[in-house]
Amino acid sequence: MKIIARKKEIDQLETLYKSDKSEFVIVYGRRRIGKTFLISQLFEKRFTFQYTGSRQESQKTQLQRFASKIQYYSKSVFPPSLSNWDDAFNLLRALLESRPKKERKVIYFDEMPWIDTPKSSFVSALEYFWNSWAAQRSDIMFIACGSATSWMVNKLLRNRGGLYNRITAQIYLRPFCLGECEEFLDSRGCNWDRYIILQCYMALGGVPFYLNLINSKESFAQNIDRLFFSKNAPLRGEFDELFSSLFVQSEKYISVVNALAQRREGLLRTEIVEYTKISGGGLTKILENLERCDFIDTFSKYKSSIRNSVYRISDPYTLFYFKFIHGKNSKEKEFWTKNQNSQSVKSWLGFSFESVCLSHLDQIKFKLGISGISTNSCTWRKIGSDDSQGAQIDLLIERSDRVINVCEIKFSEDKYSISKDYADNLRNKLSVFRDDTGLKKSFALTMITTYGIIQGKNTGMIQNEVVMDDLYAEV
Repeated sequence: MKIIARKKEIDQLETLYKSDKSEFVIVYGRRRIGKTFLISQLFEKRFTFQYTGSRQESQKTQLQRFASKIQYYSKSVFPPSLSNWDDAFNLLRALLESRPKKERKVIYFDEMPWIDTPKSSFVSALEYFWNSWAAQRSDIMFIACGSATSWMVNKLLRNRGGLYNRITAQIYLRPFCLGECEEFLDSRGCNWDRYIILQCYMALGGVPFYLNLINSKESFAQNIDRLFFSKNAPLRGEFDELFSSLFVQSEKYISVVNALAQRREGLLRTEIVEYTKISGGGLTKILENLERCDFIDTFSKYKSSIRNSVYRISDPYTLFYFKFIHGKNSKEKEFWTKNQNSQSVKSWLGFSFESVCLSHLDQIKFKLGISGISTNSCTWRKIGSDDSQGAQIDLLIERSDRVINVCEIKFSEDKYSISKDYADNLRNKLSVFRDDTGLKKSFALTMITTYGIIQGKNTGMIQNEVVMDDLYAEV
């Protein structure tokens, strides 16, 4: 099968393969993102040794399976007996030394976090293998892969023991952007237009595994019903499985995400504490790990300290799950087909489109012609009181040329019409923003919509437009 997108990652891996020194490569990213597919497709015929860890299996079982792999690659009659990971790496060394010296030797450990069972000493054995032997050679390419991003970062990238500063390359696989999602669906014979692909992205995100479940012979609504609402729907229970496989004490992570799902504009850290009763270093770790796995994003508030940063759910699948699945007991198999024009779905389309735009800031900046300008993206919110009116701006792009793009994001089925009331509301919002922040910079009111705005007497205040097609740009 063809590898969609990932050109940058492929080029980097091929460069590392051709290196004249040993390379210790980390490939990580959230579950279902395509790490195994990428490495397997690229190196399938070049593996010298490949091993995959097993979730929730004992060290004994892991070692038995490792021994079977040694037997396979060494073409032995019987699998060796292994007592610990030092034995395992000694046998791996012997296997590699039996190969021609000029041959590049690719070793691939998939789902490495699952190999590191309690008291297994796996990491220390890996450290010794690399430092005492592999690093001294010039023919080794060791690829460590895993979905538990926090383990990959803390045990390997931030290792302060024997692997400190030993990682020679790291590759983080992100979800597809809209343009890559379109390319993926096209390659599967799904010839939807961009409006439908956008809605698909809002529900599934840029996760290749989820996108691969799309049936091109069905409509978008039929696909959503089958994937989320039918009997034994494959993605209905995916959320709990996803979090339990990625995070220790996953219930705390779910608690934080559940809190964030309650408010579309996001929460301050103090508000998360209030919702979850989780605080201190524990909450910091949870927020860091959720952001590393692309479940949430952090946005600073304009002219405010980092303590007042706003945390928002950025993963479309998670947003969809908490809107329509979590806590819902509906047994309606055709829920989406029957409710796709409901107010609940329209509300979801609105805030989900905001989230998609925030995750495509590079495309927005490209359209605005400011890709080469240093920028800071942030948000702003003023809570109203008896004496003053509140207001909120979801996206501000503060530029080094002393201009701020004040972005209004609106999802619509057709071109968006700016009414007199909405225009008055925008003027008031800008006035409150200027008064509250003491803004002395120029600002450009920017509309981000699906199909653009209908030109009329209320559109003169709009200085820039970004439309749905712009979000598909390759940048």
